[in-house]
Amino acid sequence: MWGIVPAAGSGTRIQPLAFSKELLPVGSRFDGATERPRAVSEYLIDRMLKAGADKICFVISPWKSDILQYYGGMIGPAAIAYVVQPEPAGLCDAIFRALPLIQRDDLVLIGLPDTIWLPEDALAHLPDDRLAFLTFPVDRPELFDAVVSDDEGRVQEIQVKRRGAASSWVWGAFKLPGAVLHDLHSLWCERDPHDEYVGTLVNAYLAAGGDALAVPSGTAYVDVGTLGGYREAMRLLADARDEAASTVLSMRFAARSAR
Repeated sequence: MWGIVPAAGSGTRIQPLAFSKELLPVGSRFDGATERPRAVSEYLIDRMLKAGADKICFVISPWKSDILQYYGGMIGPAAIAYVVQPEPAGLCDAIFRALPLIQRDDLVLIGLPDTIWLPEDALAHLPDDRLAFLTFPVDRPELFDAVVSDDEGRVQEIQVKRRGAASSWVWGAFKLPGAVLHDLHSLWCERDPHDEYVGTLVNAYLAAGGDALAVPSGTAYVDVGTLGGYREAMRLLADARDEAASTVLSMRFAARSAR
């Protein structure tokens, strides 16, 4: 299973930085007994690995060699590949830069490396046989791509950054068979101009008879691409850490009481 990480954007909303926005330190991790800062993109990769990805493809711009230096050729059990998007041309273009690596019988996970979301295992809830979006409830769906679906979860429309969006659920990541990714690319090439956003391309895919599923398994979603989002992400991680600590204490108390 491939995980595609589109990391070619310039991150103008949170600049100036001395490094790629995907390496922005958010929270921390332990390297043995040593606590180290954690790059924001590590959260997405960790979630992809939990869902079964064994290969990760970063799509980077020519000037983002620091991502290659940071991750190298492996992360955990997964091999890492890099492809280049020569110039900013939208999310669809970035994703399709990885297409030469993807076979039609592969499974593919796609997410955004400057976001943090919960629960960590949510990607595992997505089916393998179709295009499926992991969706999250947000207060301001007009800032994202709102996913409108019927009672059975079938996607009817994706409303791209639309005021008065008909749904408060937005997509944060998605999974699809490699064959569907190739079909989306063929459709994208037929459309002139090529779609910049995933949502407009998926709407055309649905209109042509394709189907997609919305899976509302997400509970919290933060875009770390702004200073406000960065602060919110830090609060989210602190709350999750406190909740985890509380759960551990409760389990220890229950174990003692059972003795």
